[in-house]
Amino acid sequence: MKNFIIRAITGILFVAILIGGILYSPYTFLILFTLISALTVYEFGGLINKSGVAKINRQITMLGGVYLFLAFFGFCTGLAGSYIFIPYLLLLMYMLISELYLKKVNPVGNWAYSMLSQIYIGLSFSLLNVLAFQYNAETYTVEGYNYLLPLSIFIFIWLSDTGAYCVGSLIGKHRLFERISPKKSWEGSIGGAVLAIASSLILAHLFPETGMSMIKWAGLAAVVVLFGTWGDLTESLLKRQLGVKDSGNILPGHGGMLDRFDSALMAIPAAVVYIYVISSL
Repeated sequence: MKNFIIRAITGILFVAILIGGILYSPYTFLILFTLISALTVYEFGGLINKSGVAKINRQITMLGGVYLFLAFFGFCTGLAGSYIFIPYLLLLMYMLISELYLKKVNPVGNWAYSMLSQIYIGLSFSLLNVLAFQYNAETYTVEGYNYLLPLSIFIFIWLSDTGAYCVGSLIGKHRLFERISPKKSWEGSIGGAVLAIASSLILAHLFPETGMSMIKWAGLAAVVVLFGTWGDLTESLLKRQLGVKDSGNILPGHGGMLDRFDSALMAIPAAVVYIYVISSL
């Protein structure tokens, strides 16, 4: 009972902070996801180092994730030009060149996991800026902040997870991907997808000013659910490979940052691609 209460309180606070940070202003959005990017990349580095598969510089990779998010924010809002990415490119080169002098046991593994932290985590969170500022805005400025698209990604993921858990618990019989995640079922995944798509139709009705039809909103929800499921399975495979149950313990009862954002890390890039495709039609 005590664990359930802790889990519930943590979950409520987590959702409240995330929604509040996205809704309040573009600057709270900036602060929130800069912090999330930093914590998630740092946690990833800790997992890798603890497992022994590689030894990466957690501070440098965290700095890279933070800077990339800030650079995307500056570029997408028009506060800075493309030159804003030059320091980040220099940082990537430093990650590669430094291994020549550090004389570590597995430099290739260090390179691989350092770059993975940037692509898998840093880039995914940074692309939230594209959703927030570059779609259906008259001017790409902070004043043109569109909170709905970033928020919708998390709404679809949460509802999909909730629907999958409820339906899977009741009627789930056919395993979705037993080799990696034995508890997930096809019935649960379909139930979660239906709930997420139903919510997208409500968003289309409540926010017609986005210019997205119900079909386009439903398509976005379907993309988020599909790639979110792959994101969840990807992190499960990573944890199995590293021999850990949870990515961390920063969120009591919920594990670590990777555990909470695993679905989003795959769903965000997919949503950006989807938005660009439908906007060009």
